[in-house]
Amino acid sequence: MRFVRPILHKTRQTLTIYWVLVKITVPIAILTEVLSRLGVIKAVAPAFRPLMNLVGLPPELGLAWLTGMIVGIWGAVPLIFSLVPANSLSTADITVFSALILFAHGLPIEQKIIQHAGPGMLVTTVLRIAGGFIYALLLRHVLAATGWLSSPANPAWIPLAQTQAWSDYLLGLCETMAVMLVILLALSWGLELLKITGLMKLMMKILSPVLRLAGIRGEAGHLTAVGLFLGISYGAGLLIQEARSGAISPRQIFLSCVFMGFAHSVIEDTIVVLSLGADIYGVLIGRLVFAIAATALVASLLHRTPDQAFFARAFRRQASEA
Repeated sequence: MRFVRPILHKTRQTLTIYWVLVKITVPIAILTEVLSRLGVIKAVAPAFRPLMNLVGLPPELGLAWLTGMIVGIWGAVPLIFSLVPANSLSTADITVFSALILFAHGLPIEQKIIQHAGPGMLVTTVLRIAGGFIYALLLRHVLAATGWLSSPANPAWIPLAQTQAWSDYLLGLCETMAVMLVILLALSWGLELLKITGLMKLMMKILSPVLRLAGIRGEAGHLTAVGLFLGISYGAGLLIQEARSGAISPRQIFLSCVFMGFAHSVIEDTIVVLSLGADIYGVLIGRLVFAIAATALVASLLHRTPDQAFFARAFRRQASEA
């Protein structure tokens, strides 16, 4: 019973989340396919060309990136191979695009949670999008200079591919949603088992010294580790309570939220993009190194920022005094 009850509770939660994803993802995927067949995507793609060119990606993927930022990773996943054929992408392309959506996805919801913890929504949103783009840009230059990951993409799972008949497309969409449910359940069960067995707590303890390199200390480090492994909803949700109690300083809350914006839910999200053909070193190891370095840079700038400017531009004082 020790394992059964938490697993059943987690299953119910996951099914609720999945139904929300279905209601969002299916209409967007069908609308995107309609627009693609009408030639609208081809006409709109040039608007994304300048940004996509900088990171060496097809301009069509700009729409999937935008969808990911608004809806979330699961909103972008069904669009990738329906916008660009898998056989025209390299492992480097998938890795770079995955980096973009790993940094900035589901912004309306996640950033609202972060805002309630105190950090300004605008500044943390800009940091996430800019951080993701800078990392993708650096990653592309490294890959281009070394020729690493230049082989054709070899996804273990192709959510949706370009098809000719609507019947094939709708069947593929149903298969994608079914596989999505299996992956979500497997990930949620796995994370729950890690928490029940205490392995998650051990992983967070091991991570604390690493977070100190980014300027995150004390209880803020523990809560940041929660967000890193379980997601912003958990990490920033706990920070909201701490912000109201005054147990953690506003600057530490801000740094914690900045780090979580760069790297969060690393188990679930990483497995998803790995199944699409991304390289683990690019989407996990490199991302963590960048998150630590970038947050340390923000911490250094924050150290030089007077309280008046900090609370005026980056943090809502009332959140920590509520």
